[in-house]
Amino acid sequence: MVAGMVTGALAAAVLAAGGGGGGPANCYWVMAQGRFAPATAFMPASAITYDTKLVPAGASIKVQQFGDDSGMTVDLRVSGLVAGHTYGAHVHQKPCGTDPKAAGGHYQHVVDPKQANARNEVWLDFTADASGAGSAVARKTWGLRSGGAASVVLHDMPGMKGARVACLTVGFAPSPRSS
Repeated sequence: MVAGMVTGALAAAVLAAGGGGGGPANCYWVMAQGRFAPATAFMPASAITYDTKLVPAGASIKVQQFGDDSGMTVDLRVSGLVAGHTYGAHVHQKPCGTDPKAAGGHYQHVVDPKQANARNEVWLDFTADASGAGSAVARKTWGLRSGGAASVVLHDMPGMKGARVACLTVGFAPSPRSS
């Protein structure tokens, strides 16, 4: 939702300006959240489901990014999904669109089309619990390049396998070192 992203932007501005309790320099925080709607929904949504059997309309997602000069953490929380199913989830290069391919490829810290792995990318694979909720956290000693990441895509299988089943557009913040 836009309100979540504005709040995240305001918090990042306060932290970058030295507010927020005297923590490390160049801190930032971003949050995006929404309820999944089909790509064909009348009102466009930031959270899109491409497979309503695995990601039902109305299921929710929240992604937060925290960072400073030492790296970043990306936190994923979902609810309303298929209980017991294991999903793949990755940060992707472009915003979501009506076509699942619109989000582009996985964001890579060091661009290398032959080396896709959890060390070089942000992987957030999870298994939904008995109530359909799931979460994952990825901590990296690096941050994102400006304009290099714009969404989190859920896949129907973990790792590098599987079709894209849902997507959330996220206004990720670049690393202070990449600016």
